Amino acid sequence: MAKLAPGLKLRLDPQDEYTHTPEAAKNYNESMYFNMYDPAQRIGGWFRIGNRPNEHYAEMSCCLYLPDGKVAFIFKRAEIANNDAMDAGGMRIDVIEPFKRLKVTFEGDACLLSDPHQMANPKKAFAENPKVKVAMNLDYTGVSPMDGGEIVNEDGSKLALDPEKSFLRGHYEQHMAAAGTISVDGRSWTVNGYGVRDKSWGPRHWQAISWYKWLPMNFGPDFGMVMTVSGTPDGQRASGMVFEDGRYWPIEDARIEAEFDENWYQKSLTAWCRTEKGEYRVDGKVLSLIPLRNRRTSPDGTLLSTRITEGMTEYRCNGKVGYGLSEFLDQVIDGVPVSVATA
Repeated sequence: MAKLAPGLKLRLDPQDEYTHTPEAAKNYNESMYFNMYDPAQRIGGWFRIGNRPNEHYAEMSCCLYLPDGKVAFIFKRAEIANNDAMDAGGMRIDVIEPFKRLKVTFEGDACLLSDPHQMANPKKAFAENPKVKVAMNLDYTGVSPMDGGEIVNEDGSKLALDPEKSFLRGHYEQHMAAAGTISVDGRSWTVNGYGVRDKSWGPRHWQAISWYKWLPMNFGPDFGMVMTVSGTPDGQRASGMVFEDGRYWPIEDARIEAEFDENWYQKSLTAWCRTEKGEYRVDGKVLSLIPLRNRRTSPDGTLLSTRITEGMTEYRCNGKVGYGLSEFLDQVIDGVPVSVATA
């Protein structure tokens, strides 16, 4: 976690693992996200529930990258009545022991994509690709401490946020081990691997941030990183941490340079970061990528479009091979991702 300004402190309690009382803001969001990859089985994915109780629905996503290159994907805006649980659209997330053990389960239909890039046009992709049965039962165990929490005033009071410009109030991350079973269209795998999870809560619009490149990665039970470079009105900001020697080392500076295809989807990348412990260079190769989008009409009637490209990625650092996601979020203006247009 980056250094805080004077008068602020970070608050994180075990109770934060559970759902909070929603704020009055219409766009209040409380989300939990998990990813994992089993290199022996060549299978992995990411899974998310984002409750929007004041809008009476939850965003549920299940994305599985399969050994044959296909991707099983489903997104639902599932109706919810409250913010009492992370349980929507066939997915459920249970906290077994705060900060240590959690369970993610899913059962339902998903779209099986031979060409994951088709999801750039979701209506067409869902119409033209088969639906298959998916079942998943994964146990997550923390291998690292927690990083993050809610930034509050020194007296513990909450910060004032403008809901229309907010992306989150509280946020934390953790490196995890994952084990369990995944079944897709009659095929089943017993999986063991590593991943990263996060939780966020507070008012959120996906259009509240210009762009970011987020790299959660694992190289085993004792080495990993979460590296982020994001665009701000003042330029670029680097954040994240390196997990090594049983602790998190905050990232002080970072760069991420990517090679793109003709659709501006990342194919490979080179990343560099510096912590108090040292410097790290990471080379990444995208194994499989699915492009997603979020659209919203602003109060003045403007259509706002956000693109998120989710690449399952193989990473190499200091002679070690690891896996994780490369998630690139961009606002799209005249068909061009803003991070590319302003580079």
